[in-house]
Amino acid sequence: MTPAQLKSSIHQLAIQGKLVPQIPAEGTGEELYQQIQKEKQALIKSGKIKKEKPLPPIAEDEIPFEIPEGWRWCRIGDIFNLQAGKNITASEINTEPSAEYNYLCYGGNGIRGYVGSFNREGHHALIGRQGALCGNINYANGKFYATEHAVVVEHFNMTDVIWGGLFLRALNLNQYATATAQPGLAVANIIKVLIPLPPLAEQKRIVAKIEELMPLIDRYDKAWTQLEEIQKKFPGDLKKSILQQAIQGKLVPQIPAEGTGEELFRKLKKHHAHIKKCKDELNFSSMDFDIPENWCFVELNQIFDFVDYRGKTPHKINEGVFLITASNIKDGYMDYTRKEYISIQEYKERQSRGITKFGNLLFTTEAPMGNAAICDLDVCSCGQRIITFKEYDINTVIPKLFMFFILSPAFQQQLLDNCTGTTAKGIKADKLKHFLIPLPPLAEQKRIVAKIEELLPLIDRLNSDKLAISN
Repeated sequence: MTPAQLKSSIHQLAIQGKLVPQIPAEGTGEELYQQIQKEKQALIKSGKIKKEKPLPPIAEDEIPFEIPEGWRWCRIGDIFNLQAGKNITASEINTEPSAEYNYLCYGGNGIRGYVGSFNREGHHALIGRQGALCGNINYANGKFYATEHAVVVEHFNMTDVIWGGLFLRALNLNQYATATAQPGLAVANIIKVLIPLPPLAEQKRIVAKIEELMPLIDRYDKAWTQLEEIQKKFPGDLKKSILQQAIQGKLVPQIPAEGTGEELFRKLKKHHAHIKKCKDELNFSSMDFDIPENWCFVELNQIFDFVDYRGKTPHKINEGVFLITASNIKDGYMDYTRKEYISIQEYKERQSRGITKFGNLLFTTEAPMGNAAICDLDVCSCGQRIITFKEYDINTVIPKLFMFFILSPAFQQQLLDNCTGTTAKGIKADKLKHFLIPLPPLAEQKRIVAKIEELLPLIDRLNSDKLAISN
């Protein structure tokens, strides 16, 4: 049960007479009703309130639920005096009190500011009567002004103000609003709504019990919110943990017979003739962790060739060769919600820098930085903010493994430690080429990918189950 449901349940128990025991010596709702009518008639006679048309008697089929024997069903207009607030312009409302603006101004059922005049004084309940606050309940104490968006509930001396507000809240008055884009709650409709009337002493005991329970509900609400936050973050944190375990060599056991990363690296050296030293000083502190003995750290450009179209703006057309942009590359998958194309002629011209093929690893350098996915198109070209990682030798690296490594917290931190920009962060290709990444033996690479692909659907199921529960 959510905190809101629990609070609503307590209000329902209160309005049904199930929250506190009844005490016969406290009198009855009928006796209280008669006292209210006497007071009401005296106020009408003195001119303090207007005489209204009698409300219709309560029919048996109108009664929504049973109430204790000592209570009485009434209409709201029988035991309260309701007055709609009056129109006031925005220029008459100030945000701060001053010598000129002294009195609280209530719009809806909330405080809007201060005004230089008031039309109510005392302790009253307020009902929001328009818009999002329609049917909401609040309290006003002291001198205040009510706008046309609020209804003032004036209590007679024989009822408790706080009790009245609590019961009005439990009645869910917004159900009686007009069904329009901007719902409204007319006083003429509110006064006809049924409300149970307990004796005054029991009203006060109900209020005391609810005030005793509210701090406990607030604590429950806080704990519930914290738990929801943990549950919301848990699948994502679990995925990050799995990827971090993977990049550190802790996800699957090492098997000596599978060889070493160093052996793979020696096979790749023949492709390193074009590699230049990094001109920038890089921060590798996030990669300062132990890896298995048969692994080794390498630079990205020692296992991948970079295909980069930065600085070459494509001319987009309505159809042709699919242009992969940064918006298509997500956190480990391709998203084709947004579709853009270039001409076949431009596609051929762009091939001079290299061709992106099915199975290549794609990486976004900015807006956003650090997303990675495997290309699943046979024919395509990449936009400016994407680098295609093309493995030098298909018998040395599994691109999907390095996609997982790139998405790990350690590698993502390496990006943050070396990126440029504040609001829009980006990483230079010349820096990225020299980023450190672990190289496991080929057979172990395959086993790590298999283990991750076994675990990730379980995380997706956690997300699905949580969504189903919340709905």
